[in-house]
Amino acid sequence: MRRYRKVKILATLGPASSEEDMIQKLHEAGADLFRINMSHSSHDMMRTLISRIRSVEERCGRPIGILCDLQGPKLRVGKFAAGKVTLTAGQTFTLDNRDEPGDETRVFLPHPEILEAVKPGDRLLIDDGKLALKAEQADGTKIVCTVVAGTSISDRKGVSLPDTLLGVGALTEKDRSDLDAALATNEVDWVALSFVQRPDDLAEVRKIARGRVGVMSKIEKPQALERIDEIIELSDAVMVARGDLGVEMPIEAVPGIQKQLTRACRRAGKPVVVATQMLESMISSPVPTRAEVSDVSIAVFEGADAVMLSAESASGQYPVEAVAMMASIARQVEHDPLYPSIIYAQRATPEATGADAISLAARQIAETLRLAAIVTYTSSGTTGLRASRERPNVPIIALSPIVQTARRLSLCWGMHCVVTQDATDLDDMVNRACRIAVSEGFGNPGDRLIISAGVPLGTPGATNMLRIAYIGSDGQTGI
Repeated sequence: MRRYRKVKILATLGPASSEEDMIQKLHEAGADLFRINMSHSSHDMMRTLISRIRSVEERCGRPIGILCDLQGPKLRVGKFAAGKVTLTAGQTFTLDNRDEPGDETRVFLPHPEILEAVKPGDRLLIDDGKLALKAEQADGTKIVCTVVAGTSISDRKGVSLPDTLLGVGALTEKDRSDLDAALATNEVDWVALSFVQRPDDLAEVRKIARGRVGVMSKIEKPQALERIDEIIELSDAVMVARGDLGVEMPIEAVPGIQKQLTRACRRAGKPVVVATQMLESMISSPVPTRAEVSDVSIAVFEGADAVMLSAESASGQYPVEAVAMMASIARQVEHDPLYPSIIYAQRATPEATGADAISLAARQIAETLRLAAIVTYTSSGTTGLRASRERPNVPIIALSPIVQTARRLSLCWGMHCVVTQDATDLDDMVNRACRIAVSEGFGNPGDRLIISAGVPLGTPGATNMLRIAYIGSDGQTGI
């Protein structure tokens, strides 16, 4: 099943899309990976969804990636005696450590780490910013605030802290349990870590994962932007989580941050996902707004590796239509006359490594000679990532003997992943590449390919060879 686009689509599963036949329809409509949101999934449901995805994968014969999205710390106020209270701008309102129902003057905050970290002058945003407070006094047991904007607060509303660096890590006890359950299946390819603030937040999850899954950092906090280069370096991929980012940052700053993160990830050769509210109106409408179409197209023009659907595919009324629309937008953008020049202008200088030099040369040769495809043999996935980083205007076929590698690379821009046995010698390498290019719809007899691999064959991280090959007249061998 060849995709006639380079950008990938990540679809969230949920009540509207948890059955196996619906998962297959989403995949056929264009979903390359599926996201399981652990904020709303039990371990049993996660395992059920994984089993259904793998059944679809077996039937379709194409690697499908699975992302397990950890919930992260959920910071919420306590309850009110009346369930809800009305506030006025300028009044004093206190958050404290007294486990008692709240009223118009105070409420319980069951998070000592917030009480200890907030300083006078810090902002506290309640219920996605609908209520804005400013801390006037803080002594570790209570935070006395002034109401800046908003008129009400009710039970268990979320708290955002755009000005405060919390001392606790991003991985909660629930996240550890969910991560252990995901790793135990040996079927999850990516884990997304929520509310990353600092590079240290990645240390624990990487220690637990030990390379068994790719670690994706969700950028939702302004504190993360202050050390973004370090966070990108320690991450295997990055998600621009625009929902919470737009709560904790000025909403008008989010488009610029999206561009900065996309380009920083491209420079580093790390996959980047743009997420949240991309086709939000399709939760209840069979067609998106013109602004949403433009939003998706901007992410594609920027060269993002993947675009993500959340509620649109998880709980919306038109999940298949949303995926199909996203795929259609991506194809249209990638066929736009301006697209190649925009992608070319954003290319990063290759690093001084053999893999980067080989990938750069492969792209230049393929584009100069107008070859049918770039074929890269990759065991660990590193060679595939470097080929994707170059953003060539010809297809990339990634051949790997390791199914987990192929599934993980399904997130990466332009990668068509095929699981195949490793080549036994140079002739087999060429013949296998040509045969697969024809069978997968990327070439015909007489077309030329460029093949990158490592010699000796099968050695991870040893990409050091390029070879141009003609597809033979039988479509099974190369010359």
